[in-house]
Amino acid sequence: MATMVDVARSAGVSVATVSHVLNDTRPVLPHTRQAVLDAIDRLGYTPNTLARSLVTSRTHSIGLAVSAISNPYFTEILQGVEAAALEHGYSLLIADPHDDPAHERKVVQLLHERRVDGMIVAPSPDPRELLAYLGRHEVPAVFLDRLIGFEASDTSVPRHDQICAESAEPTTRLVTHLTDLGHRRIALIAGLPGLSTTRERIAGYRHGLAAAGLPYDERLLVHGDSEAAGAERATDALLSLAVPPTAMVTANNAMTIGTLRALRERGLSVPEDIALCCFDDFAWADLFTPRLTAIAQPSKEIGAQAVRLLLDRLAAPDRPARTVRLSCSFVHRTSCGCPERPAQSDPSDPPEKGTDS
Repeated sequence: MATMVDVARSAGVSVATVSHVLNDTRPVLPHTRQAVLDAIDRLGYTPNTLARSLVTSRTHSIGLAVSAISNPYFTEILQGVEAAALEHGYSLLIADPHDDPAHERKVVQLLHERRVDGMIVAPSPDPRELLAYLGRHEVPAVFLDRLIGFEASDTSVPRHDQICAESAEPTTRLVTHLTDLGHRRIALIAGLPGLSTTRERIAGYRHGLAAAGLPYDERLLVHGDSEAAGAERATDALLSLAVPPTAMVTANNAMTIGTLRALRERGLSVPEDIALCCFDDFAWADLFTPRLTAIAQPSKEIGAQAVRLLLDRLAAPDRPARTVRLSCSFVHRTSCGCPERPAQSDPSDPPEKGTDS
């Protein structure tokens, strides 16, 4: 295998210059840098990443901690993170915290012990141990999908960059669509309590009811805990009411699967017996019969922007923290009870954009 000495000899430069080119530890003249890169390519030299990390104190690796990696939504986020990390020369170490605060703390520590340069985390419903660990060890981190609220008066809590999609307004959009179709008993199968996405989608649901002049009935809001089995139980509870709902909104794609399974077990058809709209679009949503009316999140872009936020943080550790929100799209299909139409985003939706706060 070619060595750094071989590269230096071939490029006609010192070993120190080759090191500076590889590790960006000192400016190198453009023509000299190109000569080194050409020699690396010519000789097939592969840098020793362990040795490089000792020189730069960087491993060029990112830790990613997200629960339910098998969920198509998080799988797409992972694809966005991986593509952006690779583009910038970073590798990825992945762990699943299982939405458990104690386990979350352990996997974050394990990633930190692997000397990742920073972390991207979808926090659990109770992130206090996570925040304490990140703050104590000054680990650069970006939170995605689930936001963490910081009290303005609590200066002891470190601020972190955050990115997610809008949740409240898109949920209101689903409820409004169902009220426009004449539904008056609309249920929400909400996610895991404690998550910001759960709180915001509940707020959007209630706003949609209020906008239509409908009273909020607490019996029509049940938690499916963000997973299929929980949504099955929640759906059964709703259908057991003396006056069951005529329409349902499910707050993520895993719960949509559970709800559809529960409806099938009861011999009910969508939308003939009950209308259904869901938060989260996924690859096979238009292959169901009926095709699912859904809110589509820009999941890959969420992942890619999380990497950019983290790299910005590594480059400027003291800059103010940012919270970025991305717009969603309303995908109009037939599970809501509307007639068949080609699958497409509603043309009245604004173009996807992000907002900093």
